[in-house]
Amino acid sequence: MPELPDPVDFAVPAFIALVLVEMIVARFRDPRRYEPRDTLTSLMLGFGSSIAGVLSLGAVVAAAYWVSRFAVFDIGFTWWAWPLCFLLDDLAYYAFHRSAHRVRWFWASHVIHHSSQHYNLSTALRQTWTGFISLSFAFRLPLFLIGFPPEMVFFCGGLNLIYQFWIHTEVIGRCPAWFEAVMNTPSHHRVHHATNPRYLDRNYAGVFIIWDRMFGSFEPERDDDRPRYGIVKNLGSFNLLWAAFHEWVGIARDLWRAPGVRARLGYMFGPPGWSHDGSRDTSETIKARWQAGRAELPAE
Repeated sequence: MPELPDPVDFAVPAFIALVLVEMIVARFRDPRRYEPRDTLTSLMLGFGSSIAGVLSLGAVVAAAYWVSRFAVFDIGFTWWAWPLCFLLDDLAYYAFHRSAHRVRWFWASHVIHHSSQHYNLSTALRQTWTGFISLSFAFRLPLFLIGFPPEMVFFCGGLNLIYQFWIHTEVIGRCPAWFEAVMNTPSHHRVHHATNPRYLDRNYAGVFIIWDRMFGSFEPERDDDRPRYGIVKNLGSFNLLWAAFHEWVGIARDLWRAPGVRARLGYMFGPPGWSHDGSRDTSETIKARWQAGRAELPAE
């Protein structure tokens, strides 16, 4: 088996360079796109995520090779396996990403990426420290069970992550229609990061927006409803540790106060915002209230 490098390691210098270029562009176009403390928090969260990834790498690789022992097919490194692996890895990412917004256990790790109220290339570096705890790597295990070599899957996963970097920007408006129809773009991903009721829990794609179109989670960006970024209840600080762990703290508090087993399971595996007495908002209740408000408006 070939020893494949991690493509992200080679891309990091380009990431930093492009962030600096975008900061210069933003300074002349719209200085509000960058906030120094927010950018520093994003960079530090990215650095912490890299350390967490190194610490958990051994366990993830071991799990991948163990599952590979039960592979249905012996695919190997044939030429056609590469594009197929990349496509299916992106589908696996879609499944993970959708679950990360619909299941609080996964959201507790993923929320870090959405915690900035700014949307720029530094936001792409705002990555989780606790992905191993939430077992997010489990979504790729079926690829090993099918028979794709672990080295190939990890390499394709790195390419997927590299692609997603450039879509975290407001500098680029909309791409050509044919590209927007198939690929994830800055316009599509701005929708995903927005807290506008219209945009909540939409556009989960990594590379190919076709998954959202196929599974009913696509929402186009609208000029009359510009995205507002962050999370439904913003952090209110640039504290690094709070950004990394606040949702886990929230889960622990809710488990301590929960009235029974069903409530505890709901606080762990229900959608973000779920509460046993219905006192909190989920994305569904926010959307329903927004839809009701629209219905009450007089027709133009």
